[in-house]
Amino acid sequence: MEEGGDPHAELDRIMKTTQPSAIVIGAGFTGCALAYDLAQRGFAVTVVERGELASGTSGRTHGLLHSGARYCVTDAEAAIECIQENMILRRIAKQCIEYNGGYFVALDDADLGYAPAFFQGAQNCGIPVEEIDVQRALAAEPALNPKILAAYQVPDAAFDPLRLAMAFAASARQHGAKFNTFHDVVGFLRDGIGNICGVSAVNRHAGQPVDFRADITINATGAWAGKVAEMAGISVPVRPTPGVMVAYEKRVTQRVINRLCEPDDGDILLPQRRMAVIGTTSFEVEEADYIPVYPDQVKQMHQRAALLVPELENIKMRGAYMSARPLIGGLMSGRSLSRTFKCYDHQTDEEVNGLVTVTGGKATTCRVMAEKTADLVCQKLGWQRACETAQHPLADYHLYYS
Repeated sequence: MEEGGDPHAELDRIMKTTQPSAIVIGAGFTGCALAYDLAQRGFAVTVVERGELASGTSGRTHGLLHSGARYCVTDAEAAIECIQENMILRRIAKQCIEYNGGYFVALDDADLGYAPAFFQGAQNCGIPVEEIDVQRALAAEPALNPKILAAYQVPDAAFDPLRLAMAFAASARQHGAKFNTFHDVVGFLRDGIGNICGVSAVNRHAGQPVDFRADITINATGAWAGKVAEMAGISVPVRPTPGVMVAYEKRVTQRVINRLCEPDDGDILLPQRRMAVIGTTSFEVEEADYIPVYPDQVKQMHQRAALLVPELENIKMRGAYMSARPLIGGLMSGRSLSRTFKCYDHQTDEEVNGLVTVTGGKATTCRVMAEKTADLVCQKLGWQRACETAQHPLADYHLYYS
């Protein structure tokens, strides 16, 4: 430093030229996308995950790349996020997506009554929507209920959940990120003035404790975000909201089939490889681990599936599974809670420096969730690097294990 120079300016200069470091807790869609974003911006990234990649909610989604049309009437903010990210993921994650499109179909007069609000809502949110002739829809999807009264076409798609997580993770690794799977975070490390400076974890294979240190830690654990934040004495208003899905042994449609109504139980039928998947229910729990699959909900899904595609009434179920969505809490019930996301800077909210939480959102919006969280992290650390994750194709998902 030159004699008489400003020591604070010199410190700022050093901080802005020294590689920052970040810990990402969680390796679901958001954690993997965030690891990629931060690593691409020049961070030394360490991911700590208690299980395998996408072993929580991300690995148990039905794999719908939302057009946003499902939320265009009830949750416009989430709908706009979905259609914008839908178009980006179509460009950067081609290896993970089946470009099959989707129909919204009316089964009764109540569905028909919803149609004008749906069509206008989709247009307001920038979602491409087209009303198509019923006979055209039935010709394209002959297994559909022949009694449908109306059909609308939207750019829904199906994606492979594991491939998407692995593609983001492979991209992160190509930029230097390190993944520590089967490491369970059991607490936070603090420096001499109380700032969080890392995490304490346990290697679940070896049973050994291990500490990870970094300039900042991001809690990207989805439905478990509240539980993780509690270790730091922080409250995050996330409400784990599980839903059951049922998979069938036969792929009965080529497109995603949605019922033309406000979001409800069993209103989405998705082709997933050689199977069909119907979902989902919605209820709230305090604990996101070990949620049973309730037989009455499986029965309900089976009945709803047969309304859309009558053939499913007699097709063998391959299995039923459950996942807990991380909805941002409030006084409303689960179906009424927004599907958008939020980043929490705990220095601002609880005067706990060194920790950020991101939660809410959907698989479709994981990339923008990562972008906005990384923007906040860069702002906090004075690191000026722009996000480029929307501009480049993701790495081949196979490369994660190479």
